[in-house]
Amino acid sequence: MNQNEQKLEHFKGQHRLPKFAIPHRYDLTLKPNLQVCTFSGSVIVNLSILESTRFLLLNSIDLVIHESSFTDSNNHRVVPSEVVVDKDVEMLVLVFNEPLSVGDGVLEINFSGVLNEHMKGFYKGTYVDGGVRKNMATTTFEPSDARRCFPCWDEPALKATFKITVGDVPLELTAISNMPVSEETITGDFKTVCFEESPIMSTYLVAVVVGLFDYIEETSPGGIRVRSYCPVGKSENGKLALSIAVKSLELYTKYFSMPYTLPKLDMVGVPDFPAGAMENYGLIVFRETELLHDDLHSAAANTQRLLIVVTHEVGHQWFGNLVTMEWWTHLWLNEGFATWVSYFATDTLFPEWRIWTQFLEETAEGLQLDALEQSHPVEVEVHNASSVIEVFDAISYQKGSSLIRMLKEYLGDDVFQKSMSSYMKKYAYKNAKTEDLWSVLSEESGVEVNKLMDIWTKQTGHPVISVKLEDCTLQFEQTRFMSLGLQGEGQWIIPITLSVGSYDNCKKFLLETKVGKLDISDLYHSYFSSSQPQDKKIQEIAEKPWVKVNVGHTGFYRVKYDGVLTARLMKAIQDKCLSPDDKFGILDDAYALCEAGEGSILSLLSLMDLYRDDLDYVVLSRLINACYNTAKILKDAIYDPWNHLNQFFIDLIISSAEKLGMEPVPGESHLNTLLREEVFKALATFGHKETHEELKNRFQIYINDKFTSILPVDIRKAAYISIMRTSSAIDRSGFDSLLKLYREADAVQEKARTLSYIASSPDPELVKEALDLMLTDEIREQDTVYVTARISLEGRETAWIWLKENWDVIVKRWGQGMVFHRFIRDIVTPFSSHEMAEEVEEFFSNRVTPSFVRILKQSIEKIRIKARWIEKIRQEESLIPKLTRGLTRTPVET
Repeated sequence: MNQNEQKLEHFKGQHRLPKFAIPHRYDLTLKPNLQVCTFSGSVIVNLSILESTRFLLLNSIDLVIHESSFTDSNNHRVVPSEVVVDKDVEMLVLVFNEPLSVGDGVLEINFSGVLNEHMKGFYKGTYVDGGVRKNMATTTFEPSDARRCFPCWDEPALKATFKITVGDVPLELTAISNMPVSEETITGDFKTVCFEESPIMSTYLVAVVVGLFDYIEETSPGGIRVRSYCPVGKSENGKLALSIAVKSLELYTKYFSMPYTLPKLDMVGVPDFPAGAMENYGLIVFRETELLHDDLHSAAANTQRLLIVVTHEVGHQWFGNLVTMEWWTHLWLNEGFATWVSYFATDTLFPEWRIWTQFLEETAEGLQLDALEQSHPVEVEVHNASSVIEVFDAISYQKGSSLIRMLKEYLGDDVFQKSMSSYMKKYAYKNAKTEDLWSVLSEESGVEVNKLMDIWTKQTGHPVISVKLEDCTLQFEQTRFMSLGLQGEGQWIIPITLSVGSYDNCKKFLLETKVGKLDISDLYHSYFSSSQPQDKKIQEIAEKPWVKVNVGHTGFYRVKYDGVLTARLMKAIQDKCLSPDDKFGILDDAYALCEAGEGSILSLLSLMDLYRDDLDYVVLSRLINACYNTAKILKDAIYDPWNHLNQFFIDLIISSAEKLGMEPVPGESHLNTLLREEVFKALATFGHKETHEELKNRFQIYINDKFTSILPVDIRKAAYISIMRTSSAIDRSGFDSLLKLYREADAVQEKARTLSYIASSPDPELVKEALDLMLTDEIREQDTVYVTARISLEGRETAWIWLKENWDVIVKRWGQGMVFHRFIRDIVTPFSSHEMAEEVEEFFSNRVTPSFVRILKQSIEKIRIKARWIEKIRQEESLIPKLTRGLTRTPVET
């Protein structure tokens, strides 16, 4: 074996680029051909050779490399003797006969590729113009798909500047990139668009979009030109996003004491996009549903989602773009912080939405995924670029942002804000690791933040704290909480907050050991002296005040109370003594503990009964969520011929529905509007006869007159559920009407809404028909996520058979990206038996790849959790219908 071959062998199987050459500047030209969906390009890279080498390694996949050469600082040009593409590690190796000496040089490569249909790299999208479907081109590079568009050093730490030119652009189309246009030249029917050179940034943030758009613009108070690019004729629908982006820029500039660093910020809605949005520097690309706002078709939930997404992506311009994680191990620094600041910004702009209370739904999602044996640390080891996509999950986003919130609550607002400003200044235009952030926070606060937080980010899982009361002493014990009921390893330093009898009566401390004790006699004394008349004796022990641990549910942990404390909290809920945040937390913890076998289903149902008259949005939406999940598990666990369980769940919700009514009330709160949607969706799901009939009548009027006010936008989902829950292969009129509505809808929100329930019929034949639609051109590839998310429980077997039969087609078409993961998660997890878990394992035994191995293991674990829970429920089977009958106040017809 000669030296060349030895060296090449040395690079085989390496997933990270060697450090002997680093780029500084890319001069990139792309020429898309939208007729045949191909592109050609050239890249000129100014780089430094750090050690003498006969090899240049950079990332490239799915590209044809034509000419390439390297010119050193002495103007000596050499052509590689060999060009090797290693598809397994997505690398391009240029082999030279003579060593390239240390110093600066220029690498030139000409290449070509295909505008793919997988929404990865540089890909083909389509838009409709005058009834004709036409091609457009979009990039999406995160995490590691810039290499599909041009050969590059495609790692976040290898930042460079970019001078981008897009040629062969049809005159009627618009080309947009990260920076403003510097020059346009026209040749016949085409133009070449040159953009200004960018500041230093990572390859995954480079962006180019070529399509047909209208736009509206504003200039921020800081002088930044902000535009919202929308489909032709719909620029008015971009107004809300534009307004929020402008306000967010000012808000973040002030909060981080750091201005936005580019001269412009563009937002563009594209018809085909795999995620909700992508924060490319200066050019945020959105799925249209997340950018466009339509007064007729945007429900309150759509409006709120738009705000969260826009503020999230604008937040990334600081957290991620200006200061970038060093490697994908630290992805949570990007996503956790962008999630946290999106709530901070939304709360600042719309305080009446009480969005921090709604943030508890994010915390709940993070806790749920993190309770799996197959969870992973927040700082997750990522060796293979193709597996990075799997950590864009509730650990990086929801757990990450919840840990930030917990830390902020512990350190205080002022210290936290000051630390963020220092962090931005110190690492602007650079890369950072988690420990860099802890270091800055420690300096500003005087607290050893790394000691406190390292465990939370480096260790998988989170704790459950068991709390017992003996006389006036609280006893604490922490263990790792796992939904499978396993005894997990782990110990945390936990910021404990607690209140006794009143929110004015609080204590904070750090639980640093496995077990701990706290004397609360002073809190008892304080409570009684403040709450009782002077001449009244202190009450007996049985009437002592409630004790709430994890006040406001701001800590990322579960709490398990002993019997005495549980009884007191249940009375506090009855007496309306607790905040919505704490009522949410108590129910969320109780559900999770019950699922893990740490609590009785009878106790859970009794607790849920206490929430029936609560009209707070976040409390009632958590109750409804618990109803859905409990109903599904009970349906699989016990025989209920008389539908007593459904009647119980309807009974919990019906009084709220009566108070809210179906019609919007002029001037009502945003939260009540959100709640109406949730409540009527729940009644429709549980089959409440009167709700079904009323909604179906309104739907019939609506499909004949789209401008009628009879079916307000916030109850349309409920109507679509009613239509589909009463549709079958024998009477398929509802299914056909909903499908017709989808085909005729112009507003993207309405299209998404109809698709969300098209597979929710109890008839497996209609479910299969809905699934088959995804394999046609009727449904955009990005929109399949709406269909798979709400397949009826009765249709899960059909969906599983469908997945197996169409597996090869699905893999080929969806290309194993973000959308692809949803096929696995949504179709596998609804099952609840060990037999099905084994069947799924068997099917995937020779089909799994690194890009979805984690999501598959998590989905199978969720099946096993439910199977184990069912075994425990069956021990109480005879008591459940009796309890629910006793708790049901009004017998209802279903």
